[in-house]
Amino acid sequence: MEDGKCTTYFFALALIFDIVGLILFFVGIFAPFSFWDFLVLSGPLLVFLSVFFWICWYLGSLKVSDEELDLVTSDIL
Repeated sequence: MEDGKCTTYFFALALIFDIVGLILFFVGIFAPFSFWDFLVLSGPLLVFLSVFFWICWYLGSLKVSDEELDLVTSDIL
C-alpha cells in the first residue's frame, strides 16, 4: 500500500462520522419527529466513535527517524 494511503481512509472515516453525527444531533433537536431521542443520542455516539478513527489517523501520520528505528537491545535495557 502506498505511503499515507491508509491514513487517508482513517481521515475520511473520521470526518464522515463527525459530519453524520452532527447532522443527526441537530436534526434530533430541531425537527419535530416522534423519535427525536434516538437522533439526539445516536449523533453524539457517532462523534464519540469517530475518536477511534482520529487516533488511528494521528498514529498513522507519525514519522519516525531511521536512527530511532535502529536501536540496539543494550540501548533499551
